[in-house]
Amino acid sequence: MEVSIRGQKRGFNRKKSYGPRINRDIRVGECRLVGEEEQYGVVSIDEARRISEETGLDLVEIAPTAVPPVVKLIDYGKYKYLQQKKVQEARKKQVVIQVKEIQFRPNIEQHDLEVKLKKISGFIDDGSKVKMVMQFRGREMSYMDQGLKKFKNIIKMTEEFGCLIESEPKLMGRRIITIVAPDKKKIVKVDDKISKDNE
Repeated sequence: MEVSIRGQKRGFNRKKSYGPRINRDIRVGECRLVGEEEQYGVVSIDEARRISEETGLDLVEIAPTAVPPVVKLIDYGKYKYLQQKKVQEARKKQVVIQVKEIQFRPNIEQHDLEVKLKKISGFIDDGSKVKMVMQFRGREMSYMDQGLKKFKNIIKMTEEFGCLIESEPKLMGRRIITIVAPDKKKIVKVDDKISKDNE
């Protein structure tokens, strides 16, 4: 009974190791030791530790499954910093497409319409998609056909600044919804035209 309890405790207290094993955590008889400029070849782990102390660098196990495992002499703090920087750079390169929402009313004034179209233009330039919503309230439901016609005209206006209609207008309860996205093909055509004109 005591043995099983102790076994459970050992399993519970065991820390998970993240990242490569370094310095005293490397428990192998021998390894292939490499430096940034020098190749030491296959040496005992004790010899690798001695060289590590002499050079003031850390032992980092970079290929644990190799036979023998490959261990590198590097500054581990600097190594971790560079790894984190690589991850951050990779995240920056990932393209995250956001969907912004702009609401309209059937009786929208011209000035308000221009402001909303300007916002859509900005979102499209940033590479975001835009969910356009025509909202009907109360008696406005009686004029839904006119509202849809007006909404289609507004959608047509968005084509002027490089929008592609991703989904046709759909009636959902008291709202008509459509999604517009940046038209990459149009942007490419414009670029091609500019490059030819410059030639």
